[in-house]
Amino acid sequence: MADPRGFLTTRREVPTTRPVFLRLKDWREVYEEFEGQRLEKQAGRCMDCGIPFCHQGCPLGNLIPEWNTLVWREDWRQAAERLHATNNFPEFTGTLCPAPCETACVVGINGDPVTIKRVEISIIDRAWDEGWVTPQVPEVRTGKKVAVVGSGPAGLAAAQQLTRAGHDVVVLERADAIGGLLRYGIPEFKMEKWRLDRRLDQMRAEGTEFRVSVNVGVDVTVEELRESYDAVVLAGGATAWRDLPIPGRSLSGVHQAMEYLPPANRVARGDLEQSPIHAGGKHVVVIGGGDTGADCVGTAHRQGAASVTQLEIMPRPPEVRSATNPWPTYSMIYRVSSAHEEGGERVYAVSTVEFRGDENGAVQSLQLVEVAFEGGKFVPVEGTERVIPAQLVTLAMGFLGPERAGLIEELGVELDGRGNVARDRSFATSVDGVFVAGDMGRGQSLIVWAIAEGRSAAAGVDAYLTGRDLLPRPIGPGDRPMV
Repeated sequence: MADPRGFLTTRREVPTTRPVFLRLKDWREVYEEFEGQRLEKQAGRCMDCGIPFCHQGCPLGNLIPEWNTLVWREDWRQAAERLHATNNFPEFTGTLCPAPCETACVVGINGDPVTIKRVEISIIDRAWDEGWVTPQVPEVRTGKKVAVVGSGPAGLAAAQQLTRAGHDVVVLERADAIGGLLRYGIPEFKMEKWRLDRRLDQMRAEGTEFRVSVNVGVDVTVEELRESYDAVVLAGGATAWRDLPIPGRSLSGVHQAMEYLPPANRVARGDLEQSPIHAGGKHVVVIGGGDTGADCVGTAHRQGAASVTQLEIMPRPPEVRSATNPWPTYSMIYRVSSAHEEGGERVYAVSTVEFRGDENGAVQSLQLVEVAFEGGKFVPVEGTERVIPAQLVTLAMGFLGPERAGLIEELGVELDGRGNVARDRSFATSVDGVFVAGDMGRGQSLIVWAIAEGRSAAAGVDAYLTGRDLLPRPIGPGDRPMV
């Protein structure tokens, strides 16, 4: 193990964030640098448990106690090797994952858990800085061609694994740049896009081919896809968003989160001078209390919103675990993200009843009502209706699964009871040679699950094409998070 008494003598530390008044002036990541020696002491808090429950919390099976020990011993290069053994993109999970590994940490039973996520991102940043991350070009080519449809974390993980196994892999992306939600859905202040771009450069050097502005089912027919490739991996995500069909929904100024966030990312990227959906000087209401809603909150702050209010139909979570949410399950507690630190109001246990507009058809306010959960459903509390200003509304209420029109319908793949693409233990769909990974088969989930599914689906594809058992399979399709 690392420091045998580290968890007793060293308190948990996390990086500080840049001052709010400064970070609202740019789109850079919010955290300050965390000095190496302090990080090594944090890694030394790891107990190297006989049964490391952090593994249970991580679907990738990250070797967390091993690389914690290596960091404490200042063997950063070997730590990077152990980190890459299970995770293609630790810089993505190190910035974006909510760290279920930390809530499963044994130190966290009656104290503060190890800062696993900060150790992870520090290892990979050090590895890039030292030049330890290099292309892994396959020595043998199989001659098999694989198409990966979608370039989010699941598609990229599948593509990299298959390329390294010797297959000729082409990633098809309908947007004008590679990355999926990593590119246009996740704001820069959560993950700057140079982290993505340097990984894509590595993948190109390894032999993966990327094609953008290709909408499979429109620009390329399903027949052409099947004829041109020996196998296909569907990794298009769960992009069918949940809507809110209430009076006033058609007013201008009411947008889905995924209509609002991408142009803001294009501004940060330099493609646009100003987003066509801009919060400057407006009262902004974000409906939905999850991570996507927080992304909208942080974006609105940087655009100069007059006020930001986030609405959530669920009650406010408790400050500590409840008796029904024991360790090591993911703790459903009240959390404050960097976006919430920047201002705004969070309102819980409310439901939006109506959007109200002006004579020009633009939203100006919304009516909400407090709700209580009774008889298995949310019911309005009489006498609690009120109206709040809202000149820009973003709907961040989650996603219902993959879009069915086009590719899925034309392929004819079977769907499961939740409307996602059904698959077997090898991640194969009902159509021969077609596999699925990530949210398209799992439903809306975490980035760490997307990468794990991409790696597992790649193993299924490689076995299908070659009959060998070469690539690791972190998870099976039925595996669920500890929540």
